[in-house]
Amino acid sequence: MKAVAPINHKVLTLVDLQRQVAAWKALGKTVAFTNGCFDILHEGHIFSLSAAAQEADYLIVAVNSDSSVKQLKGPDRPINNQTSRSLLLSHLALVDAVVIFEEPTPLETIKALLPDVIIKGGDYTVDQIVGAKEVIAAGGRVVINPIVPGFSTSGIIQHIKSSYS
Repeated sequence: MKAVAPINHKVLTLVDLQRQVAAWKALGKTVAFTNGCFDILHEGHIFSLSAAAQEADYLIVAVNSDSSVKQLKGPDRPINNQTSRSLLLSHLALVDAVVIFEEPTPLETIKALLPDVIIKGGDYTVDQIVGAKEVIAAGGRVVINPIVPGFSTSGIIQHIKSSYS
């Protein structure tokens, strides 16, 4: 059996990711950016990430830190810690880099990276997407992917709770 080395080299600090993005752009490549909690990876996430990866040469996924998830989702979240969530995402072939952000929104991360494309799920409008204004002002664009009905982390958690109560 062949040993497989972890692909955690794709989980980068913001400073290292800034260098990587600069290198990609110097080669004339385009960079897409999406973000989320990705607490329990499911089919909806995979659909969204797959569609996002088609928008540029490279895909960056920004992951909410544990403290950020708690602020957004409540004290019982996240289910999986930021290291686990980032590692899972980094092992997806369609993801080129993962960065963890501490703030409630990825605005500072977006401003630091200025990707060519921001992609979010279909439950947002361009006006609601954090960083859209900055990316558009820099000549980039915003893409809103449709949501896959029936898949949500909250729904999965509720299903598990109801199955065992």
